Order: sequence, then structure tokens, then C-alpha cells
Amino acid sequence: MIEESESERIRPRLAQPGNSWWLRIAVALIFGVAIASIWTTNAWLTTRFSENTRVRSELRLALYTGNLLSELQRTAVVPLLLARDPALIGSLNSNDFSTTSARLIAAQKEIGAASIRLLDASGRTVGSTDRYQLGTNNVLSPFYVEALRSSDTVFTVTNHGSGAYEFTYSRAVIADGRTLGVIVVGADLSRLERSWAGISDAVAVTDSGGTIILATEPRWRGLTMPEALAVRDAPSAIQRAFQVTADWTAMPIDAYVQGRAVMQAEARIPFRGWRMTSFTTYASVREQVNAVLALEIMGFAILLAGAFYVLSRRARSQSVAYMRESADLRALNLRLTREIAERERMQKELRVAEQTVQQSSKLAALGEMSAGVSHELNQPLAAMKTYLAGARLLLQRGRAEEALSSFQRIDDLIERMGAITRQLKSYARKGGEAVEPVDLRAAVSSALTMMEPQLRSRTIRVIRNLPRGTVMVMADRIRLEQVIINLLRNAVDAVRDKRDARIEITVETGAHAHVLVRDNGPGISDLENLFEPFWTTKKPGEGTGLGLAISSSIVADFGGRLTAHNEDQGGAVFAVELPLHKPGQAQQTLAAE
Repeated sequence: MIEESESERIRPRLAQPGNSWWLRIAVALIFGVAIASIWTTNAWLTTRFSENTRVRSELRLALYTGNLLSELQRTAVVPLLLARDPALIGSLNSNDFSTTSARLIAAQKEIGAASIRLLDASGRTVGSTDRYQLGTNNVLSPFYVEALRSSDTVFTVTNHGSGAYEFTYSRAVIADGRTLGVIVVGADLSRLERSWAGISDAVAVTDSGGTIILATEPRWRGLTMPEALAVRDAPSAIQRAFQVTADWTAMPIDAYVQGRAVMQAEARIPFRGWRMTSFTTYASVREQVNAVLALEIMGFAILLAGAFYVLSRRARSQSVAYMRESADLRALNLRLTREIAERERMQKELRVAEQTVQQSSKLAALGEMSAGVSHELNQPLAAMKTYLAGARLLLQRGRAEEALSSFQRIDDLIERMGAITRQLKSYARKGGEAVEPVDLRAAVSSALTMMEPQLRSRTIRVIRNLPRGTVMVMADRIRLEQVIINLLRNAVDAVRDKRDARIEITVETGAHAHVLVRDNGPGISDLENLFEPFWTTKKPGEGTGLGLAISSSIVADFGGRLTAHNEDQGGAVFAVELPLHKPGQAQQTLAAE
């Protein structure tokens, strides 16, 4: 009896490990069957419902593509018709535009275009459906420049910033072999965007370069598709949890739009390499799939209760992995911190090197101007010697009052010599990085004063067009004068061999301040490489090829830009564009540092 009782006590102990092992196998089998069943059901239903949704999305995309092409083709015919309108041609010939805007407004109502503008040969808006556009100068606008270069209707896309694009067809108005102006018609593609937004989840149109030009999401315009898809608010922990539980039933996921998983469909538009992409959410698919999955999950809920044991082990293993990843991230953070410090040090050294090159360029200019300045100082010295001799004779003859007038002239000459030397000292000093309000007219006058010896040594006609009022910009005065002097020096070199040499410097104001330096030289042979360092058209020993590169960098530091183009009549034009200084308002830069 004792042996039997001992065996009965041992038997349960031996059976406990076996029961635990089978329990674990059963839980694992149930867990595996549940997962396999749910996964298979989800995959099959998702594939079936997603295919239906994708087919509907592709059909809708084909419809959108046709609407877009129809709108573009309808608008493309308008410039050709208006360019042959006798009334518009007569207005351009007679310069009488009293009824032009009314005629364009009437045409706009009939055609349904976004806008219609008539530009004269100088690029000035003389007729427009938008009265605020009247009088604006569009000589540098792409639709004006491209229309003059072509005899056909041209299409241009203009980015006005802040995600606003303008789509225009333009055509030159030609009569009797003369180009009288340009007709510009804007295509109303924003109407299509609004209609897409009311039907589809998200639609975007990209140009041949991959940039989004039309989108139902305003933040996408101006970005590439990968950049646009990355623009979304960071989800909270609760949002991430809901996203994980919702997205797993929508495999495969093409992209995320506003934190929601979407399927992506793309179609080619037979126009300038454009492509249209639509994004459709899985909302309807998920609703249908989740309804079936809910029934399966309810059946396996009790049997899968034992899966907590497996999940706990998985959680512990994930915790160890997270700790390992955390250590790797800390090491990576330290390495990135060191690299950032090294990068900042290199940037400081680069700024010092740039300032050194700029200063060297100014000193080189001073060397070229030294002969002229010496001549400017010798003339007052010779005059002073003459006045002193005359004053001595007047004093000997007792004519003291007349001698005082000679001394006054000598004092004026000394003041003039002092102004010349002060200007040289100011130009030779290094400019600072800080900017301050500067009168653009004063900077131009100072630069002309510095260049006066070189201009007077040659037969060059200098024309100055300066406004009466002040034109204040945010800049460093010394560096701004350096830019203007560099442009004047280039103009002087360009008209070296011209008999009727002429240089015109103009200061204009509008949305921004402009300084234009024109010459009647031979023009620029290579506009693409003009602002590249060490590129020059001068003979060896006459130039380093750094002047325009340094000037472009200085203007960019001020938030502006330096451009150049050739004139139709011959010669070149350099244009400096700077933001106007408005007291009490932050200055918006045109170029990123």
C-alpha cells in the first residue's frame, strides 16, 4: 500500500510536464490556425475588393486625363484667333487701348479662359481681363520671351511661389512683318482641381521633370511625388495604433496620404511628358473585408486567449531588440554630432575664403583704377600751384580780397582730393556680413565716382536714369558698390572698340529694386557659363574670370539675383534684382543661403 501511494504521488508529478507540453502545442496550433485562416481570408478578400476599386480608379483617371487635355486644347486655339483680331491689331498700331480690356473681358466670358492679357512690343500690359495687371511689365516673363522667339503658339508654366502655378498660351501678334505685341491666354485648370477634389481622395499632375503642378492637396504643388508623400503630420501613439490595426487589411499599400493608406494609379498624359497620379483610400475595401474578419476573430477569441504567453515572450525579445537599437542610435547620434561640428567648422573656413577672394577682386580693381585716380589728383595739384602763384602776386600788389578767393578755390580743390581718397579707402575696406538699409541711388553714384577716371580716359557716353526718390534696399554698401563697379568695368571692356561707345545705368522700382547696366558692345557669347568661376572672354592676363561669380554670390547673400541677357539691337544687359527695404516688415529673400 505504501509503494502504491508513492507511485500515485509520483505519477501526477511526471504527468505535469507532459500536460504543459501538449497545452503549449494546442495553443500554438490554435494560434497558427487562427492566423492562417484570418490571413488567407484577408488576402483573398482584399485582392478581390482592391482589384475592383483599382479598376474604378483607373477609369476615373482616364476621364480626368481626357478633361485636362480637352481644356488645354480648347485654350490653345484662343491665342491664334485673338492674334488675328483686327481690333487688337489696330489698337497696337494706334496705341489706343481704351476698349481693349472690355473686348478681352467679352472674349473671356465666351471662351471660359482664366485670364487674357495683351502686351505691347515692350512687354507692358496694355489690355487685361484683370484691371490690376494693367501697366505691369512682363518683359522677363517666360510667356513673353518664348512667344517672341517662336512664330507659333507657345505654352508656359509659371511658378508664382506659395504653390500657385499659372498655365498660359501665348502668341506674338504680327502685322505687316512687324511684331506688335503678344497675346497671353491663361488656362483655367484650377476648376478641374476643384472637381477632382470633390470626387477622388487625392489627384496630382506632374510635369516632365517630376514636379507637381496640379494637385488636390495644395501643399503638394512645387514638390516631387516622394517629397509630397512625405509631407504629413506626425501621428500620435493612439493614431499609430489605429493605423496599424487598419492598414494590415489593405495589403499591399502603395503610399500614405494624410496618414491614410492608399492605392496609387498612374496614367500618362499625351502632353509635354505630363503624368497624372490618383490616390484612392481603402475605406470601402476595409469595411467589406473587416465585416467578414470580425466573424472569424470572434470565433477564435476564446481559443486565442492562451496566445498571451507567446506574445509575452515576443514582447521580451522585442524589448531586448529595442535596447540594442537604442544603444546603436546613441552611438549614431554621437557620430552625427561630431560630423555636424566638423561641417560647421568647414563652413566658417569657406566663408573666410570667400571674403578673401572678394577682397582680392576689389584690390585688383583698385590697381586698375590707380592710374586714373593719380591723374585726378594731379589736376587739382597743378591748379593749386597756379592759384598759389596768383595769390602771391595779388598779395604783393595789395589785393588781399582777390587773394582770398584764390585760397577758397584751393580749399575746394583740397576737399575734392579728400573725397577721392576717402572713396578709395572706403572701397578698399572689407565689407561686413551684416546688412543695413542702403540708398541704391547713392551706391550707383558712388560707383560712378570710382569709375570716373576710367570713363573719362575713353570716349564713352554714360547715361544715368535714376528716380527722384530714395530707393532703399537691405545690403552692405561696400559689397553692393563692388558689384556695380564690376558690372561697369565689364561694360567698359565690352565697348572698348566701339566708336559710339555708350553705357546706360538705370535704377527701377516695382515689386523689387532693379539696377540695369546696358552697353552697345558685341554682347555675350556664352550665357550659360557666364557666372561660372574662372570663365572669361578676356585675353590671358587681362581677367581672372572671378568678377561675375563673386558679384552673383554677393547679390545672392542680399536675397537677390544677378542675371544677364543680350539685346536684340546688340549689346548686353546685366540686371541686379534686390528686395526693397520696407520699415517694420521682415525682408523676404529671393535666394536661399
